[in-house]
Amino acid sequence: MQPVPAITPEPVAPRPRRGLRWALALAVLGAGLGAAPAAHAAASPYERGPAPTVASIEASRGAFAIAQSTVAASSVSGFRGGTIYYPTSTAEGTFGAVAISPGYTATQSSVAWLGPRLASQGFVVITIDTLSRYDQPASRGTQLLAALDYLTNTSGVRTRIDRNRLAVMGHSMGGGGSLSAANSRPQLQAAIPLTGWHTVKNWSGVRVPTLVVGAENDSVAPVSSHSKPFYTSLPSTLDKAYLELNNASHSAPTSTNVTVAKYSISWLKRFVDDDTRYDQFLCPAPPASTTIQEYRNTCPHS
Repeated sequence: MQPVPAITPEPVAPRPRRGLRWALALAVLGAGLGAAPAAHAAASPYERGPAPTVASIEASRGAFAIAQSTVAASSVSGFRGGTIYYPTSTAEGTFGAVAISPGYTATQSSVAWLGPRLASQGFVVITIDTLSRYDQPASRGTQLLAALDYLTNTSGVRTRIDRNRLAVMGHSMGGGGSLSAANSRPQLQAAIPLTGWHTVKNWSGVRVPTLVVGAENDSVAPVSSHSKPFYTSLPSTLDKAYLELNNASHSAPTSTNVTVAKYSISWLKRFVDDDTRYDQFLCPAPPASTTIQEYRNTCPHS
């Protein structure tokens, strides 16, 4: 474990929701108040890292050097501790944060590969252990939110985080938990259920941009009764996408998976960081391939 250095807090202004932010930017341009070229003025102030390429989002590590620290279960409430992965430099500013839950009977080790993968792309990430390995999706959703609250309020990395740019992810029941979390906290910027499992199939109340990841050969949470109904029930006006992994099983997201990483990074960058440089990987929809069975979306993004 590496100690988390003390960081001088950086002032963070309240962050409007995405549509309002771009509307304000366009209004400024329309009024002739922006002296910079339009392309520069339209860039998100939350862009972190170099311009992306296919190679950069498929790489095992991104541009940011990272460190990690352990969160003891005895030091927190609402979840059972976990591991924080974070960029070591804040030279480019604060970062968005992502909480990730494992699935039924699993521990954080099953989603641990995502920690350094996402953090090195410019996010603060916490992979959590749940209060019980048998917790149901709704409980896991509550625990994901508790982990985000811990990150932003009391953790040693809180000054590295923009508390208005937060996301949730999870595998299996943890994926169902990410839907529950998004449903109960619409202020979140992104949700990514990975081969999610939930008894609730209707998520028409969700207002958080959501990437649903399913697996073609999933016998635990078959896409026909889980991921596809989840995606279909999300509002048609929502920024959403459905990625079905070709010839993959329920456990596909629990070990290094380039396709899962590639589209998760792109989704988080696009909606947590408002970084339109990542639209190229999401719109138009990527075609079926040896790794993708099906991809649906609501492009273009608003």
